[in-house]
Amino acid sequence: MAVTPTVFYRDPKAALDWLQRALGFETAMLLTDDAGRIAHCEVSASGAHIGVAGEWEGPQLGGARMRSPASTGGVCTQFVWLDAPDVDALAARAAAAGGKLAQAPEDQFYGDRTCRILDPEGHVWCFRQKVAEVSTEAMEKASGLKFEKV
Repeated sequence: MAVTPTVFYRDPKAALDWLQRALGFETAMLLTDDAGRIAHCEVSASGAHIGVAGEWEGPQLGGARMRSPASTGGVCTQFVWLDAPDVDALAARAAAAGGKLAQAPEDQFYGDRTCRILDPEGHVWCFRQKVAEVSTEAMEKASGLKFEKV
């Protein structure tokens, strides 16, 4: 089963430009109407497809309304994790393109180097880079949490 999460923007064309410039995403599919508005768009990043859409609502959604964090006072209901070959370079590229580093790159107790980037409309993009193999025992000791394999 393939999963394609979708993020919603007030201005999906500007978002698409920023995602390409700042995060290196590639357009995998782009459908526009006669006025040039995005009807459907998917970007490819780290082997994953992510939808990019404008805000909308309608009977197809059963009363749900798809909104950007820019329209909800910054409220986000999810974020997307993606693997990156170089988290530090990606964070620098995103910051240079106007992204806000919510979490600068840092090593985590579970062996990944991670960062979190807010895009111009307030979506949280999380990136990880494996930097070390860490045993379950070491992760439990470092975090105080009990890890169960499921």
